[in-house]
Amino acid sequence: MDGKIALEEHWAIDEMLHIAGQPVGPAGAGNLLFDFRDRRLPSMDANGIELAIIGLNSPALQAILDPAEASDLARRANDILAAEIARNPDRFAGFAGLAMQDTKAAALELTRCITKLGFKGAMVNCFTQRHVPDSAIYYDLPEFRPFWATVAELDVPLYLHPRQTLLSRTMSYEGHPWLYSPVWDFGSETATQALRLIGSGLFDEFPSLQVVLGHLGERIPFDMWRIDNLMDKLAVRHSAKKPVSYYMRNNFHLTTSGQFHDAPFYCALAEMGASRIMFSVDYPYEDMAAAAAWFDNTALSNADRIRIGRTNAIELFKLDFD
Repeated sequence: MDGKIALEEHWAIDEMLHIAGQPVGPAGAGNLLFDFRDRRLPSMDANGIELAIIGLNSPALQAILDPAEASDLARRANDILAAEIARNPDRFAGFAGLAMQDTKAAALELTRCITKLGFKGAMVNCFTQRHVPDSAIYYDLPEFRPFWATVAELDVPLYLHPRQTLLSRTMSYEGHPWLYSPVWDFGSETATQALRLIGSGLFDEFPSLQVVLGHLGERIPFDMWRIDNLMDKLAVRHSAKKPVSYYMRNNFHLTTSGQFHDAPFYCALAEMGASRIMFSVDYPYEDMAAAAAWFDNTALSNADRIRIGRTNAIELFKLDFD
């Protein structure tokens, strides 16, 4: 399929790799984060990807301990991305990188990125550190409500992207470092944070909010029925007014990033519907050719392939195509 739109596609500036350490992924992926024209565009052309919405790598800004430093770097990174997009506005669009260490600064920067730079939303990693290394600040906390109000007012999606759990909080992985990687930890950490957002009542307060999850929903679609079923039976309760599945189907969108296999795709499709899934790659951590070959050949109606590969993204991100 030609004309695909991909939207979990990453880039970086050098300072972020030094702050965060080497990126987690295949050897050589880090170097590709800096490239837009030499490797990225030809690969997009070869695999029928018309547009890529670009967001910062993980954990990037969310690993900077000083809020002022993070805010300054966010602004500079967003300006660099905007200049790169201006070179190829028909092929690239941008997600704002935000310093979530300072909620007021994050809201102001998001507003600038949407109203001045023309970005299509924001991509943030699923928790932030602040002041001390062993800190994990989650976005369901009350201090973030004014930030979410700004997101709702601007009417743009937020992509909740994975980052690894802090090493000090990974006792259950002891002796199994392979679990402390995108193999497992990325999905479990991000799913937990998405469920925290739901359980906090955020989407009751801001019902128009739209959040994007990669990797076909970080395994939540597989467990949605069980979550709802157990919430009806157990004494534990959350603050949300409706079942988790309601918010997933009304406030969340999923992408195919890094999940190029029929079984999890059809599970997500059955649970969420074709209007809530979008094509993505997760470049450069995943290969565009593998993503495109799978998506172009998996069993779908032509209407659903176009919807998932292109139309859903156009509608959600208000993309302007002639």
